[in-house]
Amino acid sequence: MTTEKAIPDHHHLDAPGLGPIVSSGHLAKGAMPALSEVEFGLTMLNHAFSRWIVRCMAAAGVPDLSPVDVLVLHNIAHRGKPKRQADIGLVLNIEDTHVVTYAVKKLERLKLVKSTRRGKEKLVAVTAEGDAACERYAAIREELLVKSMLGSDVAGERLSAVAQRIRLLSGHYDQACRAAASL
Repeated sequence: MTTEKAIPDHHHLDAPGLGPIVSSGHLAKGAMPALSEVEFGLTMLNHAFSRWIVRCMAAAGVPDLSPVDVLVLHNIAHRGKPKRQADIGLVLNIEDTHVVTYAVKKLERLKLVKSTRRGKEKLVAVTAEGDAACERYAAIREELLVKSMLGSDVAGERLSAVAQRIRLLSGHYDQACRAAASL
């Protein structure tokens, strides 16, 4: 009985004889070329996602936000409970607290969030205007993005499995980052 090596699902996407599709061939020469493929895919996804959330929020009536501003607004609106800035940074994996502080100040100027104090803690909550913007965003997202994905092979459980793997990969990158910082 002969055992054939299974060809990965992505193999049909490779150009004949050129190997995996990556942005940096020198990184794909190591022990794990598939990781370079993932990194290229993540790069493309990151930029496409960033463009999408900025344009979707603009279509929802709030132009001129950066991708971080949009993510911070959605996080503050999450579950309708006030958040500490440190917790926002932790959830969004933003190491530099100044990035979150800048986004919160910008969102406050636009009256999408408001800050309050509980003892020494500064808490940030979404305003009615911010909540309405997030609701408009959600409706546009449902119409333009979700509907188009429902008929694809990346919907439902498969998409959840991909999300889990991406979160696991982020842990590897975080650990490697800590190790690199100690060099």
